[in-house]
Amino acid sequence: MTLPADGHVHSEWSWDADRGAMEATCARAVELGVPAVSFTEHVDFTPFRAGFLVENFGHLVTDGILNAPVLDVAGYQESVAKCRAKFPQLRILAGMEVGQPHLHVPEVAELLAQGTFQRVIGSLHCLLDGDEFAEPWELFPHRPADEVFREYLAEIPRMVSGSEAFEVFAHIDYPVRSWPGGSDAFEPGDFEDELRQALSALAAGERVLEINTRVPLHPTILTWWRECGGRRVTFGSDAHSPDALGLGLAEAAALAESAGFQPDRKPEDPWTIAN
Repeated sequence: MTLPADGHVHSEWSWDADRGAMEATCARAVELGVPAVSFTEHVDFTPFRAGFLVENFGHLVTDGILNAPVLDVAGYQESVAKCRAKFPQLRILAGMEVGQPHLHVPEVAELLAQGTFQRVIGSLHCLLDGDEFAEPWELFPHRPADEVFREYLAEIPRMVSGSEAFEVFAHIDYPVRSWPGGSDAFEPGDFEDELRQALSALAAGERVLEINTRVPLHPTILTWWRECGGRRVTFGSDAHSPDALGLGLAEAAALAESAGFQPDRKPEDPWTIAN
């Protein structure tokens, strides 16, 4: 199978990608035969509890709260331009991955106005826990996993209605990455109603569902996406280093194909429902 585009990739321009390297990632894409890459650098305006991240990003942490630096749009776009010139055979999209975009509408709009971006991903990374925001991996040790995931899913419709900045919704199964007992212990059927409500909100908002390959998406969720009116999907390795580019793309494409999705005209475009 021809590999699909990798629509969710980070380079050294993401604050947490200390092993990222845009040029080396492009070279890796050409080597693997990945036709297009979207560099969706992290944009995180939400301060959140640092947890174990303090070990590597202590310089960004004050009183246990991590405040991520703002994306250097000018430097990032210059790097994209250089890679486009060096790798003309590779389609390279400029983009960003915005955490909780509905909570930071003015800041996101100001950042988007600074450059040209072909792919904007929206992510729900943090939930409010008391007076602070925290990631699922920090919440699970002191809150029931089912409660956290239901709260996460309930926030998705609010994110759709509160932000028009993003086209693609990333890793709807994000909490499963740190699921107690491992991802194999996660059962989507335990959350069918909540998942269907979240998927329906995304579909009604004409958003694209990302099949993120860091943890294989459960096939049932992709089936529900179609049943809830979802028409488009993208794929993303969520790579933070060149060696992680493209991991799991072949398997994800096979899953999408079996669910009735097919490539569009351009390799970087989302896959659509087959006619």
